[in-house]
Amino acid sequence: MTEPTPADAALRPHAEQLYADELAALARADDRPRPANWRLSPWAVVTYVVGGTLPDGTQISTKYVGNRRLVEIAVATLATDRALLLLGVPGTAKSWLSEHLSAAISGDSTLVVQGTAGTAEEAVRYGWNYAQLLASGPSFDALVPSPVMLGMQRGAIVRVEELTRMPSDVQDALITVLSEKTLPVPELTGEVQARTGFNLIATANDRDRGVNDLSSALRRRFNTVILPLPDSVDAEVAIVTQRVGDLGTALQLPSPDHAADEIRRVVTIFRELRAGQTLDGRTAVKSPSGTLSTAEAISVVTHGLALAAHFGDGLLRAPDVAGGIIGAVVKEAVTDQVVWNEYLETVVRERADWKDFYRAAREVSR
Repeated sequence: MTEPTPADAALRPHAEQLYADELAALARADDRPRPANWRLSPWAVVTYVVGGTLPDGTQISTKYVGNRRLVEIAVATLATDRALLLLGVPGTAKSWLSEHLSAAISGDSTLVVQGTAGTAEEAVRYGWNYAQLLASGPSFDALVPSPVMLGMQRGAIVRVEELTRMPSDVQDALITVLSEKTLPVPELTGEVQARTGFNLIATANDRDRGVNDLSSALRRRFNTVILPLPDSVDAEVAIVTQRVGDLGTALQLPSPDHAADEIRRVVTIFRELRAGQTLDGRTAVKSPSGTLSTAEAISVVTHGLALAAHFGDGLLRAPDVAGGIIGAVVKEAVTDQVVWNEYLETVVRERADWKDFYRAAREVSR
């Protein structure tokens, strides 16, 4: 068995590792009531997520750029016996927010069930160590707990990612957990009861293919918070810059501080193609088949920085982002290519300060 990877050597540290100092500072300064088994009070959890300054001058960085009230509603939900469903189109930071909420509340964001079309019921309930099962028969020692069962035993927050991608019968395995706060184990004529502090954060979107709608019985067990796309270009630029900076540190890429113009250009293109018109409202454009989310904008800029670092002088320029943008926009080879070519000729070409990007995009498109 290998040794655990140190947080500073991990490609993608968990939130509770990356922001351990901030969480410790909040715990020291937090004198408000805390729900049972919570590491921080609801006020401190919200401060951790949205950022702020503590009485001792410690700066808490912003993890989620958006409406503070939405975060307060989400945290208040988790302080009750209602589960939380974060709903929104791809790229609205649902998973990012759920990870940070779990880290702040339970100190552990790793109790995760990843929803896919192939997710089995064992991922929500439990499995068996078959060698031990055959040797000594059914017992709690032979049982392999799921993240949900572990969260119930510990009184911790459990994350279920992409809930609507899971088959409907697997989704409905959560109904008893959320309503009765127990997980029956009929093979042992027993059950696991949830400790105080247990709750569940699920994420879902209804834009992707392969979505399985939630049953009304399951949906009633959740309080739903809809996360919108960023309100403005400036807000989306801030999100992309922050996340690219975080990723770039782990990947040893150049800082995005010098890349403000190119980041704004990527965000502008994505917002215009999403909205079906230019930001000034003067020109209508066709929208491609993809969602062009903020997450994809982060990916395009990160890829561009990698090109600039390894095959350029480290400064992000139009040729570095052009290829990534085309890959994000053109998902359907025929229809999306027509949309992109039309956008290049009717919008990009007419902008005097976008000539470098136009040339780079045309070069990659050949």
